[in-house]
Amino acid sequence: MTQQMVPSNRPGQMTAVMRAMPQATGPKVLRIGLVQGGKVIEERVIKQRTHVTIGPSEKSMFVIPSKNLPAQFRVFELAGNEYVLNFLDGMTGRVALKTGISDLAALRAQAKRIPLGNGQMYQIPLSDEARGKVVVGETTFLFQFVAPPPVQPKPQLPVSVKAGLANDIDWGTTIIAAFSFLFHFGAVGSIYSDWMDPIVDDEVDVAQLLESVKQLPPPPPIEQKTEVEVPVSTAAAATDAPKAAAVAGAGAGKGSGSKGSVSDARATAISNELAQLDVAMIGALNSNGSATNSVLDRGDTPTGLLDGAAANNSGIGSGGVAGLNMGAAGGGVLRPGTAGGGGLATIGNTQGGGPATVGSAAKVKAPVGNANIGGASVAGGSVSNAQSVVAGMAAGFRRCYNKGLQEDPNMKGSVRITAKIGPNGEVLSASPSGSGLSGSVVSCVAARVSSAQFSPPEGGGATVVIPVTFVSQ
Repeated sequence: MTQQMVPSNRPGQMTAVMRAMPQATGPKVLRIGLVQGGKVIEERVIKQRTHVTIGPSEKSMFVIPSKNLPAQFRVFELAGNEYVLNFLDGMTGRVALKTGISDLAALRAQAKRIPLGNGQMYQIPLSDEARGKVVVGETTFLFQFVAPPPVQPKPQLPVSVKAGLANDIDWGTTIIAAFSFLFHFGAVGSIYSDWMDPIVDDEVDVAQLLESVKQLPPPPPIEQKTEVEVPVSTAAAATDAPKAAAVAGAGAGKGSGSKGSVSDARATAISNELAQLDVAMIGALNSNGSATNSVLDRGDTPTGLLDGAAANNSGIGSGGVAGLNMGAAGGGVLRPGTAGGGGLATIGNTQGGGPATVGSAAKVKAPVGNANIGGASVAGGSVSNAQSVVAGMAAGFRRCYNKGLQEDPNMKGSVRITAKIGPNGEVLSASPSGSGLSGSVVSCVAARVSSAQFSPPEGGGATVVIPVTFVSQ
């Protein structure tokens, strides 16, 4: 007699499917529920046995606002492989242990006391059958130990779907398309590759190149300029030709007996006359009777003529302190600054003492000016060569003042130039201010400052103030 299996409806009885599922083994895990305002707002299963922390810190497992708790308080602490419950004086609740259900206040007597800050922390061990609740302020924690949930398998596609993907492929069309792509890409690759190019023999190409170079015509010759050497005697003769012509003309005018020749005495006399003309020209530049002092003070006339006159025979004195012998009607030795006859003081002076040169020299009536530059001040940056550049402007300032004295001999005054220096040392602007001088003199002085070039200032820019005082001598 065959017995028919009748499904039982008893509650709690495991079905065949439930028995077929793998059962979780190992220690139980902690399940915690968070209740606020009579509602469960969070439920969490701690799959890995670890510490459970509560407190106001964001690093806590359960964040609750409470001033009586530390930032991270371990309410369930893992000691070895078993859990212990930690609670403070302000916490309430009930715990079901093996010994029965007890309040936290009653468990303080048998709990382990641990100092914590200004108070104490109570610690009781929990078994896998323990459950209960812990009230912290307005938050209630419900806990119990449950079997760990089974490991969820990875999601997989159904067998029908897996088989359908391979069956839906048209393998004939796929193979044809694959060969077509292979053929086309192979053709394009062969076009751009060099495997079909002929082999190049480098030795043959180099030999052909050398033969082609040998067949080139030779380059045209380079034209070189020939330098003609002129004998020194010829050059000297060409240089002395004008002087020889003058000497020859003078000799012919005197009616010398020899043709084209001049005696040594006549040549020396003509040379002395030329030296006297040079000294007379220097004296004509003076207007106050001291030619040498004016020349050395102003610096506008080169002193080469004085050197030439001193080196000449007519410029060497024959007695007394060394001086310049003019050899003119004044006679005697010429000394700078002397007012006696024949001195440099009489050169260019038409009053008394007799003529000192060949002919009479006109007296220059315009006064001579002098420019006194004060200490230049620099502001806004450091200019290394400011003083030397300003000192070099003295000659230009004197020329500007002397031009103004030709219009007004009594003019004198001072001017203050404010020059702004650019980053490269150039003068960006020159602003004059002063009194007693004409507009042309002030403009000339400002133009001289504008044309100056200073060293690049430190800091990118600077201002140089130049005070100048003009007086006539």
